[in-house]
Amino acid sequence: MDKKRIFYHCLCLILLLSVFGCAERVKEPAVAGSFYPADEKTLKETVDNLLAHAEDQTVHGRLIALISPHAGYVYSGQIAAFTYRHLKERDIDTVILIGASHHKTYQGASVYARGGMKTPLGLVKINEKMAQSLLDEKAQVTFSAEPFEKEHSLEVQLPFLQATLKDFRIVPILMGSPTPESFTYLSDKLTAILRGNPKAIIIASTDLSHYHDYETAGQKDMKIIDAIRRMSVEDAEQLLRTGDGEMCGGYPVLLTMLVARNLGATDAMLYKYANSGDVTADKSRVVGYASMGLYQTELTAEERRELLGLARQTIQSYVKSAIIPDIKPEDPRLRANGATFVTINRVGQLRGCIGNILPIMPLYRSVITNAVSASSRDPRFPPMTDKELADIEVEVTVLSPLEPLRDAEDIVIGKHGLYVTNGQSSGILLPQVAVEQNWNTRAFLENVSLKAGLHRDAWKTSKLFIFTADIIR
Repeated sequence: MDKKRIFYHCLCLILLLSVFGCAERVKEPAVAGSFYPADEKTLKETVDNLLAHAEDQTVHGRLIALISPHAGYVYSGQIAAFTYRHLKERDIDTVILIGASHHKTYQGASVYARGGMKTPLGLVKINEKMAQSLLDEKAQVTFSAEPFEKEHSLEVQLPFLQATLKDFRIVPILMGSPTPESFTYLSDKLTAILRGNPKAIIIASTDLSHYHDYETAGQKDMKIIDAIRRMSVEDAEQLLRTGDGEMCGGYPVLLTMLVARNLGATDAMLYKYANSGDVTADKSRVVGYASMGLYQTELTAEERRELLGLARQTIQSYVKSAIIPDIKPEDPRLRANGATFVTINRVGQLRGCIGNILPIMPLYRSVITNAVSASSRDPRFPPMTDKELADIEVEVTVLSPLEPLRDAEDIVIGKHGLYVTNGQSSGILLPQVAVEQNWNTRAFLENVSLKAGLHRDAWKTSKLFIFTADIIR
């Protein structure tokens, strides 16, 4: 073969590779005509009608994530419409869709990282940069188109997104059987991505209990809904493990809750609940559906007073009679998981301060637990006596989630607290401590290192986190 012919063949090969390499990967709809109408006009009218019948609800707080069902529109479409009614007219440019794989089994998660997904309403493009940043073979988070081919859990969300958002892209994630590594990896990556993208939001796709009678389904579903409302990832996981609650998108919801909690979500709101029996009138074997929003809400003045009163009452009761008050507030915000410190001062001097840095228990229980510990179990002080109760001052500090510190210059004295960890050693200082001690940033960093039992400059080689706090005096 002469040189000209070799050159010609090479040129043709390059041209073919460039054409096919640049071709946009488009996933065609798999359940149009079965789960929702295949005709563009009919589908648009159907979705618009469902949204029109989703009542507007007043919600306080910052929306961080959503949960939506994924059955056929005739069954769960009206419930899903309540989810998307709360997304309408928001300034969102990226939607991270997380669902479970119903047709393909695999470990980890698959991210659809290129091209777009079609519905009869048109093409929804992938946020390729964000999607590809999630891929990591070691963590078993990869791109495989096969799990998406017949999957409905994400596809049924797309027409609602097309009807409520204008200029947006998606990051579709299908979870198989996540390993601890893939779950932790995704929670950390998504938390970091969303911290830097205020116009991005997560939507978890799930139905609730499957094929129980109407009453049993309602009981199971209300348990899982209550755990989500309280943002208790731990309780939701326990319910799924024991079978006392059910979600076919269990891992997607747990992941969404964990990421939302990392981003400051404090509680969730149930927009609408129903099951298939409410549509078909067959209540012998039903499937449950819920529409929910995960929010960051501020404590009201009344809630702040209740928490402070709860701390005082607990200290008084425990110091006097070693009895822990049996109090369970009805307020859902106080029943939601939270992290607190309880500080006791006496005659202007610290008398005890104990807390937890992770939201692993209800807010009210965190205050009760830490009030007992601050009064009687702080290793720096002997247990309080009833003679001291007359002149103590009590302070409750509600912590935000920990956020990795990128640069010491980001620390704002009076706003941020510090948490340092190095090997088995760790230490924490609340925001008010730096103000009370009149420390500058360097002194704050040095003293949190000393608090951890490390040398003064250990912060330079340690993991540092910042947090904010709601201080109730």
